[in-house]
Amino acid sequence: MTDLKSQIEDFGRRARAAARVLARTSAEQKNKGLLAMADEIVAAAPLILEANAKDVAKATADGLSKAMIDRLTLNQKRLEAMADGIRQVAALPDPVGEQIRDWTRPNGLRISKVRVPIGVVGIIYESRPNVTSDAAVLCTKTGNATILRGGSESIHSNVAIAAALSRGAAKAGLPGDSVLLIPTTDREAVKHLCAMDKYLDVIVPRGGKGLIETVVSHARMPVIKHYDGICIIYVDKEADLQMAENIVLNAKCQRPGVCNAIETVLVHRDIAEQFFATTGQALLERKVEIRGDDATLSALGDKAKGATPEDYRTEFLDLIIASKVVGGVGEAIDHIELNGSHHSDGIITANEQTAERFLAEVDSATVYWNASTRFTDGGEFGFGAEIGISTDKLHARGPMALEELTTYKYLLRGSGQIRN
Repeated sequence: MTDLKSQIEDFGRRARAAARVLARTSAEQKNKGLLAMADEIVAAAPLILEANAKDVAKATADGLSKAMIDRLTLNQKRLEAMADGIRQVAALPDPVGEQIRDWTRPNGLRISKVRVPIGVVGIIYESRPNVTSDAAVLCTKTGNATILRGGSESIHSNVAIAAALSRGAAKAGLPGDSVLLIPTTDREAVKHLCAMDKYLDVIVPRGGKGLIETVVSHARMPVIKHYDGICIIYVDKEADLQMAENIVLNAKCQRPGVCNAIETVLVHRDIAEQFFATTGQALLERKVEIRGDDATLSALGDKAKGATPEDYRTEFLDLIIASKVVGGVGEAIDHIELNGSHHSDGIITANEQTAERFLAEVDSATVYWNASTRFTDGGEFGFGAEIGISTDKLHARGPMALEELTTYKYLLRGSGQIRN
Protein backbone atom coordinates (compact mmCIF):
# COMPACT_ATOMS: atom_id res chain seq x y z
CA MET A 1 0.00 0.00 0.00
CA THR A 2 2.78 2.39 0.97
CA ASP A 3 4.74 1.48 -2.17
CA LEU A 4 1.73 2.23 -4.37
CA LYS A 5 1.16 5.54 -2.64
CA SER A 6 4.83 6.45 -3.06
CA GLN A 7 4.75 5.48 -6.72
CA ILE A 8 1.75 7.67 -7.44
CA GLU A 9 3.24 10.58 -5.50
CA ASP A 10 6.38 10.17 -7.61
CA PHE A 11 4.18 10.35 -10.71
CA GLY A 12 2.72 13.57 -9.34
CA ARG A 13 6.13 15.17 -8.82
CA ARG A 14 7.30 14.14 -12.28
CA ALA A 15 4.10 15.33 -13.94
CA ARG A 16 4.32 18.70 -12.17
CA ALA A 17 7.88 19.15 -13.42
CA ALA A 18 6.83 18.18 -16.95
CA ALA A 19 3.89 20.59 -16.82
CA ARG A 20 6.20 23.50 -16.04
CA VAL A 21 8.25 22.70 -19.13
CA LEU A 22 5.19 22.20 -21.33
CA ALA A 23 3.70 25.52 -20.20
CA ARG A 24 6.59 27.39 -21.79
CA THR A 25 6.90 25.16 -24.88
CA SER A 26 5.97 26.76 -28.19
CA ALA A 27 2.99 25.62 -30.20
CA GLU A 28 5.34 24.55 -33.00
CA GLN A 29 7.33 22.30 -30.68
CA LYS A 30 4.20 20.79 -29.14
CA ASN A 31 2.85 20.02 -32.61
CA LYS A 32 6.11 18.31 -33.55
CA GLY A 33 5.70 16.21 -30.44
CA LEU A 34 2.15 15.26 -31.40
CA LEU A 35 3.19 14.22 -34.92
CA ALA A 36 5.96 12.10 -33.45
CA MET A 37 3.44 10.51 -31.09
CA ALA A 38 1.20 9.65 -34.05
CA ASP A 39 4.13 8.09 -35.88
CA GLU A 40 5.03 6.06 -32.82
CA ILE A 41 1.48 4.69 -32.54
CA VAL A 42 1.75 3.43 -36.12
CA ALA A 43 5.23 1.99 -35.55
CA ALA A 44 4.12 0.24 -32.36
CA ALA A 45 0.94 -1.19 -33.92
CA PRO A 46 2.03 -4.86 -33.63
CA LEU A 47 2.83 -4.45 -29.93
CA ILE A 48 -0.38 -2.55 -29.23
CA LEU A 49 -2.55 -5.09 -31.05
CA GLU A 50 -0.85 -7.96 -29.26
CA ALA A 51 -1.53 -6.29 -25.92
CA ASN A 52 -5.12 -5.56 -26.93
CA ALA A 53 -5.69 -9.21 -27.87
CA LYS A 54 -4.91 -10.15 -24.26
CA ASP A 55 -7.49 -7.67 -22.98
CA VAL A 56 -10.15 -8.84 -25.43
CA ALA A 57 -9.53 -12.51 -24.59
CA LYS A 58 -9.94 -11.83 -20.89
CA ALA A 59 -13.04 -9.70 -21.45
CA THR A 60 -14.59 -12.49 -23.51
CA ALA A 61 -13.75 -15.08 -20.86
CA ASP A 62 -15.22 -12.82 -18.18
CA GLY A 63 -18.49 -12.61 -20.11
CA LEU A 64 -18.51 -8.89 -20.91
CA SER A 65 -21.26 -7.80 -23.29
CA LYS A 66 -20.63 -7.58 -27.02
CA ALA A 67 -21.03 -3.80 -26.82
CA MET A 68 -18.37 -3.53 -24.11
CA ILE A 69 -16.01 -5.79 -26.04
CA ASP A 70 -16.54 -3.62 -29.11
CA ARG A 71 -15.52 -0.55 -27.11
CA LEU A 72 -12.41 -2.38 -25.98
CA THR A 73 -11.32 -3.89 -29.29
CA LEU A 74 -8.56 -2.34 -31.41
CA ASN A 75 -7.60 -3.28 -34.96
CA GLN A 76 -5.34 -1.82 -37.60
CA LYS A 77 -8.06 0.51 -38.87
CA ARG A 78 -8.82 1.85 -35.39
CA LEU A 79 -5.13 2.37 -34.67
CA GLU A 80 -4.72 4.28 -37.92
CA ALA A 81 -7.74 6.37 -36.94
CA MET A 82 -6.10 6.98 -33.56
CA ALA A 83 -2.94 8.24 -35.27
CA ASP A 84 -4.97 10.38 -37.67
CA GLY A 85 -6.82 11.85 -34.71
CA ILE A 86 -3.51 12.89 -33.17
CA ARG A 87 -2.48 14.57 -36.43
CA GLN A 88 -5.81 16.39 -36.55
CA VAL A 89 -5.22 17.76 -33.06
CA ALA A 90 -1.75 18.91 -34.12
CA ALA A 91 -3.32 20.85 -37.01
CA LEU A 92 -5.79 22.70 -34.77
CA PRO A 93 -5.07 26.20 -33.42
CA ASP A 94 -3.35 26.22 -30.04
CA PRO A 95 -5.60 28.00 -27.54
CA VAL A 96 -2.73 28.65 -25.09
CA GLY A 97 -1.79 32.31 -25.09
CA GLU A 98 -5.02 33.38 -26.80
CA GLN A 99 -6.17 36.78 -25.61
CA ILE A 100 -9.77 36.45 -24.48
CA ARG A 101 -10.21 40.12 -23.62
CA ASP A 102 -8.09 43.24 -23.33
CA TRP A 103 -9.05 46.61 -21.85
CA THR A 104 -7.51 49.73 -20.29
CA ARG A 105 -8.75 51.29 -17.10
CA PRO A 106 -9.14 55.10 -16.70
CA ASN A 107 -5.90 55.15 -14.72
CA GLY A 108 -4.02 53.75 -17.69
CA LEU A 109 -3.66 50.24 -16.27
CA ARG A 110 -3.98 47.70 -19.10
CA ILE A 111 -5.59 44.37 -18.27
CA SER A 112 -5.45 41.28 -20.48
CA LYS A 113 -7.27 38.01 -19.95
CA VAL A 114 -5.36 35.15 -21.61
CA ARG A 115 -5.67 31.36 -21.87
CA VAL A 116 -3.09 29.28 -20.01
CA PRO A 117 -2.66 25.55 -19.31
CA ILE A 118 -4.42 24.07 -16.30
CA GLY A 119 -1.23 22.26 -15.20
CA VAL A 120 -1.53 18.57 -14.30
CA VAL A 121 -4.71 16.75 -15.31
CA GLY A 122 -5.61 13.38 -13.81
CA ILE A 123 -7.89 11.18 -15.91
CA ILE A 124 -9.55 8.00 -14.63
CA TYR A 125 -11.43 5.95 -17.19
CA GLU A 126 -12.78 2.51 -18.04
CA SER A 127 -12.85 0.15 -21.03
CA ARG A 128 -11.97 2.27 -24.05
CA PRO A 129 -8.21 2.28 -24.77
CA ASN A 130 -8.56 5.11 -27.31
CA VAL A 131 -9.15 7.43 -24.34
CA THR A 132 -5.48 6.93 -23.46
CA SER A 133 -4.49 8.56 -26.73
CA ASP A 134 -7.22 11.21 -26.86
CA ALA A 135 -6.56 12.41 -23.33
CA ALA A 136 -2.79 12.44 -23.66
CA VAL A 137 -2.64 14.35 -26.94
CA LEU A 138 -5.24 16.96 -25.96
CA CYS A 139 -3.37 17.61 -22.73
CA THR A 140 -0.04 17.82 -24.54
CA LYS A 141 -1.43 20.26 -27.11
CA THR A 142 -2.63 22.55 -24.33
CA GLY A 143 0.60 22.38 -22.34
CA ASN A 144 -0.75 20.11 -19.61
CA ALA A 145 0.91 17.02 -18.20
CA THR A 146 -1.45 14.13 -17.60
CA ILE A 147 -1.60 11.16 -15.25
CA LEU A 148 -3.81 8.38 -16.60
CA ARG A 149 -5.44 5.52 -14.77
CA GLY A 150 -7.35 3.18 -17.06
CA GLY A 151 -9.63 0.29 -16.22
CA SER A 152 -8.65 -3.31 -15.64
CA GLU A 153 -10.39 -4.37 -18.89
CA SER A 154 -7.86 -2.48 -21.02
CA ILE A 155 -4.73 -2.49 -18.88
CA HIS A 156 -2.42 -4.16 -21.42
CA SER A 157 -3.66 -1.93 -24.25
CA ASN A 158 -3.32 1.22 -22.16
CA VAL A 159 0.23 0.44 -21.10
CA ALA A 160 1.29 -0.21 -24.70
CA ILE A 161 -0.38 2.96 -26.03
CA ALA A 162 0.96 5.19 -23.26
CA ALA A 163 4.48 3.84 -23.77
CA ALA A 164 4.29 4.65 -27.50
CA LEU A 165 3.02 8.17 -26.82
CA SER A 166 5.73 8.81 -24.25
CA ARG A 167 8.44 7.59 -26.66
CA GLY A 168 7.10 9.83 -29.39
CA ALA A 169 7.03 12.87 -27.11
CA ALA A 170 10.60 12.26 -25.94
CA LYS A 171 11.87 11.81 -29.51
CA ALA A 172 10.52 15.27 -30.35
CA GLY A 173 12.14 16.89 -27.33
CA LEU A 174 9.09 17.09 -25.08
CA PRO A 175 9.30 15.81 -21.50
CA GLY A 176 8.87 12.04 -21.42
CA ASP A 177 6.84 12.51 -18.25
CA SER A 178 4.23 14.56 -20.10
CA VAL A 179 2.16 11.35 -20.27
CA LEU A 180 2.23 9.00 -17.29
CA LEU A 181 0.02 5.95 -16.94
CA ILE A 182 -0.47 4.16 -13.63
CA PRO A 183 0.35 0.54 -14.55
CA THR A 184 -1.85 -1.12 -11.97
CA THR A 185 -5.54 -1.92 -11.65
CA ASP A 186 -5.44 -1.72 -7.85
CA ARG A 187 -8.46 0.35 -6.83
CA GLU A 188 -6.44 2.00 -4.08
CA ALA A 189 -4.58 3.83 -6.85
CA VAL A 190 -7.72 5.89 -7.50
CA LYS A 191 -7.91 7.02 -3.88
CA HIS A 192 -4.21 7.93 -3.80
CA LEU A 193 -4.56 9.90 -7.03
CA CYS A 194 -7.58 11.73 -5.64
CA ALA A 195 -5.58 12.77 -2.59
CA MET A 196 -2.77 14.40 -4.60
CA ASP A 197 -4.04 17.98 -4.60
CA LYS A 198 -0.43 19.07 -4.16
CA TYR A 199 0.29 17.94 -7.72
CA LEU A 200 -3.04 17.54 -9.57
CA ASP A 201 -5.03 20.60 -10.58
CA VAL A 202 -8.14 18.78 -11.80
CA ILE A 203 -9.35 15.21 -12.15
CA VAL A 204 -11.67 13.86 -14.86
CA PRO A 205 -13.44 10.51 -14.29
CA ARG A 206 -14.89 8.67 -17.30
CA GLY A 207 -16.86 5.56 -16.52
CA GLY A 208 -19.76 4.16 -14.59
CA LYS A 209 -21.63 5.86 -11.79
CA GLY A 210 -19.75 3.86 -9.15
CA LEU A 211 -16.36 5.11 -10.40
CA ILE A 212 -17.50 8.71 -10.58
CA GLU A 213 -19.05 8.64 -7.11
CA THR A 214 -15.83 7.17 -5.72
CA VAL A 215 -13.77 9.93 -7.30
CA VAL A 216 -16.14 12.68 -6.16
CA SER A 217 -16.14 11.39 -2.58
CA HIS A 218 -12.34 11.22 -2.34
CA ALA A 219 -11.06 14.03 -4.57
CA ARG A 220 -9.33 17.00 -2.96
CA MET A 221 -9.20 18.88 -6.24
CA PRO A 222 -11.93 19.97 -8.69
CA VAL A 223 -13.68 17.12 -10.53
CA ILE A 224 -15.16 17.42 -14.02
CA LYS A 225 -17.69 14.62 -14.25
CA HIS A 226 -18.67 12.47 -17.21
CA TYR A 227 -21.85 11.01 -15.76
CA ASP A 228 -24.29 8.57 -17.35
CA GLY A 229 -25.26 8.92 -20.98
CA ILE A 230 -29.01 8.42 -20.60
CA CYS A 231 -29.74 10.04 -23.96
CA ILE A 232 -33.35 10.47 -25.08
CA ILE A 233 -35.05 11.23 -28.39
CA TYR A 234 -38.60 12.58 -28.60
CA VAL A 235 -40.51 11.87 -31.81
CA ASP A 236 -43.08 14.63 -32.17
CA LYS A 237 -46.50 14.32 -33.86
CA GLU A 238 -45.17 16.45 -36.73
CA ALA A 239 -42.07 14.32 -37.30
CA ASP A 240 -41.12 12.93 -40.68
CA LEU A 241 -41.45 9.24 -39.78
CA GLN A 242 -38.82 8.08 -42.26
CA MET A 243 -36.39 10.61 -40.80
CA ALA A 244 -37.37 9.46 -37.32
CA GLU A 245 -36.66 5.85 -38.21
CA ASN A 246 -33.25 6.69 -39.67
CA ILE A 247 -32.25 8.79 -36.66
CA VAL A 248 -33.54 6.40 -33.98
CA LEU A 249 -31.89 3.37 -35.60
CA ASN A 250 -28.59 5.24 -35.92
CA ALA A 251 -28.71 6.64 -32.40
CA LYS A 252 -29.50 3.24 -30.85
CA CYS A 253 -27.89 0.64 -33.09
CA GLN A 254 -24.78 2.05 -34.73
CA ARG A 255 -22.69 1.64 -31.56
CA PRO A 256 -24.98 0.86 -28.63
CA GLY A 257 -22.13 0.65 -26.13
CA VAL A 258 -21.17 4.34 -26.23
CA CYS A 259 -22.37 7.21 -24.08
CA ASN A 260 -24.08 9.16 -26.88
CA ALA A 261 -26.30 6.27 -27.97
CA ILE A 262 -29.95 6.78 -27.02
CA GLU A 263 -31.45 4.72 -24.21
CA THR A 264 -35.05 5.99 -24.37
CA VAL A 265 -37.41 7.00 -27.16
CA LEU A 266 -40.48 9.12 -26.40
CA VAL A 267 -43.27 9.08 -28.98
CA HIS A 268 -46.21 11.44 -29.37
CA ARG A 269 -49.46 9.52 -28.95
CA ASP A 270 -50.91 10.83 -32.23
CA ILE A 271 -48.28 9.02 -34.31
CA ALA A 272 -47.41 6.16 -31.93
CA GLU A 273 -49.19 3.46 -33.91
CA GLN A 274 -47.43 4.43 -37.15
CA PHE A 275 -44.08 4.80 -35.40
CA PHE A 276 -44.15 1.36 -33.81
CA ALA A 277 -45.38 -0.24 -37.04
CA THR A 278 -42.28 1.03 -38.84
CA THR A 279 -39.46 2.09 -36.52
CA GLY A 280 -40.54 -0.30 -33.78
CA GLN A 281 -40.39 -3.23 -36.19
CA ALA A 282 -37.05 -2.04 -37.55
CA LEU A 283 -35.61 -1.99 -34.03
CA LEU A 284 -36.88 -5.51 -33.39
CA GLU A 285 -35.34 -6.71 -36.66
CA ARG A 286 -32.00 -5.42 -35.38
CA LYS A 287 -32.40 -7.50 -32.21
CA VAL A 288 -33.17 -4.49 -30.01
CA GLU A 289 -35.11 -5.36 -26.86
CA ILE A 290 -37.90 -2.82 -26.37
CA ARG A 291 -39.10 -2.13 -22.83
CA GLY A 292 -42.21 0.00 -23.02
CA ASP A 293 -45.20 1.45 -21.23
CA ASP A 294 -48.76 0.20 -21.74
CA ALA A 295 -49.18 2.16 -24.98
CA THR A 296 -46.00 0.64 -26.40
CA LEU A 297 -47.14 -2.84 -25.42
CA SER A 298 -50.54 -2.16 -26.99
CA ALA A 299 -48.82 -1.37 -30.30
CA LEU A 300 -46.19 -4.13 -30.24
CA GLY A 301 -47.88 -6.84 -28.20
CA ASP A 302 -45.63 -9.58 -26.85
CA LYS A 303 -42.74 -8.35 -29.01
CA ALA A 304 -41.98 -5.80 -26.28
CA LYS A 305 -41.50 -6.12 -22.53
CA GLY A 306 -43.04 -3.99 -19.83
CA ALA A 307 -40.83 -1.15 -18.62
CA THR A 308 -40.11 -0.42 -14.98
CA PRO A 309 -39.52 3.14 -13.70
CA GLU A 310 -35.83 2.24 -13.39
CA ASP A 311 -35.62 1.36 -17.09
CA TYR A 312 -36.15 5.04 -17.91
CA ARG A 313 -33.15 5.95 -15.72
CA THR A 314 -30.77 3.26 -16.99
CA GLU A 315 -27.78 3.56 -19.33
CA PHE A 316 -28.10 0.14 -20.98
CA LEU A 317 -25.04 0.43 -23.27
CA ASP A 318 -26.56 -2.47 -25.18
CA LEU A 319 -29.28 -3.30 -27.71
CA ILE A 320 -32.02 -2.38 -25.25
CA ILE A 321 -34.26 0.69 -25.43
CA ALA A 322 -36.95 2.06 -23.16
CA SER A 323 -40.07 3.45 -24.84
CA LYS A 324 -42.85 5.72 -23.66
CA VAL A 325 -45.81 7.37 -25.36
CA VAL A 326 -46.36 10.99 -24.31
CA GLY A 327 -48.98 13.66 -24.90
CA GLY A 328 -46.71 16.36 -26.28
CA VAL A 329 -43.44 18.25 -26.12
CA GLY A 330 -44.07 19.53 -22.59
CA GLU A 331 -44.48 16.02 -21.23
CA ALA A 332 -41.37 14.94 -23.13
CA ILE A 333 -39.33 17.77 -21.62
CA ASP A 334 -40.59 16.90 -18.14
CA HIS A 335 -39.61 13.25 -18.66
CA ILE A 336 -36.10 14.22 -19.78
CA GLU A 337 -35.66 16.53 -16.79
CA LEU A 338 -36.77 13.81 -14.37
CA ASN A 339 -35.05 10.77 -15.90
CA GLY A 340 -32.25 11.95 -18.20
CA SER A 341 -28.61 12.57 -17.39
CA HIS A 342 -28.34 15.96 -19.14
CA HIS A 343 -25.92 14.49 -21.69
CA SER A 344 -27.51 14.47 -25.19
CA ASP A 345 -31.20 14.68 -26.01
CA GLY A 346 -33.08 15.37 -29.21
CA ILE A 347 -36.37 16.11 -30.89
CA ILE A 348 -37.59 15.00 -34.32
CA THR A 349 -40.20 17.37 -35.72
CA ALA A 350 -41.01 19.53 -38.72
CA ASN A 351 -42.46 22.22 -36.45
CA GLU A 352 -39.86 24.92 -35.85
CA GLN A 353 -41.71 26.48 -32.92
CA THR A 354 -41.94 23.12 -31.14
CA ALA A 355 -38.27 22.43 -31.87
CA GLU A 356 -37.14 25.82 -30.57
CA ARG A 357 -39.09 25.27 -27.35
CA PHE A 358 -37.37 21.91 -26.91
CA LEU A 359 -33.93 23.40 -27.64
CA ALA A 360 -34.52 26.20 -25.14
CA GLU A 361 -36.06 24.19 -22.30
CA VAL A 362 -34.08 20.94 -22.29
CA ASP A 363 -31.20 21.51 -19.88
CA SER A 364 -28.60 19.16 -21.35
CA ALA A 365 -25.03 19.59 -22.53
CA THR A 366 -26.06 18.98 -26.15
CA VAL A 367 -29.59 19.29 -27.53
CA TYR A 368 -30.52 18.17 -31.05
CA TRP A 369 -33.21 18.95 -33.60
CA ASN A 370 -33.59 16.36 -36.38
CA ALA A 371 -30.20 14.71 -35.92
CA SER A 372 -28.71 11.68 -34.17
CA THR A 373 -27.25 12.08 -30.71
CA ARG A 374 -24.25 10.10 -31.95
CA PHE A 375 -22.71 13.42 -33.04
CA THR A 376 -21.87 14.31 -29.43
CA ASP A 377 -18.20 13.71 -29.94
CA GLY A 378 -15.13 15.93 -30.03
CA GLY A 379 -14.16 14.78 -33.50
CA GLU A 380 -17.66 15.35 -34.89
CA PHE A 381 -17.72 18.83 -33.36
CA GLY A 382 -14.46 19.66 -35.13
CA PHE A 383 -12.43 19.54 -31.91
CA GLY A 384 -10.14 16.73 -33.10
CA ALA A 385 -10.90 14.59 -30.04
CA GLU A 386 -12.16 14.91 -26.49
CA ILE A 387 -11.32 13.58 -23.05
CA GLY A 388 -14.96 13.21 -22.12
CA ILE A 389 -18.46 14.61 -22.37
CA SER A 390 -18.94 16.76 -19.30
CA THR A 391 -22.40 16.74 -17.78
CA ASP A 392 -21.31 19.44 -15.33
CA LYS A 393 -22.04 23.13 -15.87
CA LEU A 394 -18.71 24.45 -14.53
CA HIS A 395 -15.95 24.71 -15.92
CA ALA A 396 -16.67 22.57 -18.97
CA ARG A 397 -19.87 21.24 -20.52
CA GLY A 398 -20.32 18.82 -23.42
CA PRO A 399 -17.34 17.53 -25.42
CA MET A 400 -14.28 18.55 -23.42
CA ALA A 401 -11.47 19.41 -25.79
CA LEU A 402 -8.71 22.00 -26.16
CA GLU A 403 -10.37 25.14 -24.83
CA GLU A 404 -11.78 23.21 -21.87
CA LEU A 405 -8.26 22.06 -20.99
CA THR A 406 -7.18 25.63 -20.42
CA THR A 407 -7.92 28.14 -17.72
CA TYR A 408 -7.04 31.82 -17.82
CA LYS A 409 -5.12 34.44 -15.95
CA TYR A 410 -5.06 38.22 -15.94
CA LEU A 411 -1.97 40.12 -17.02
CA LEU A 412 -1.76 43.72 -15.82
CA ARG A 413 0.66 46.20 -17.41
CA GLY A 414 1.19 49.52 -15.74
CA SER A 415 3.39 52.59 -15.68
CA GLY A 416 3.71 53.13 -11.94
CA GLN A 417 0.04 53.19 -10.92
CA ILE A 418 -0.75 52.94 -7.22
CA ARG A 419 -4.14 52.63 -5.58
CA ASN A 420 -5.47 55.59 -3.61
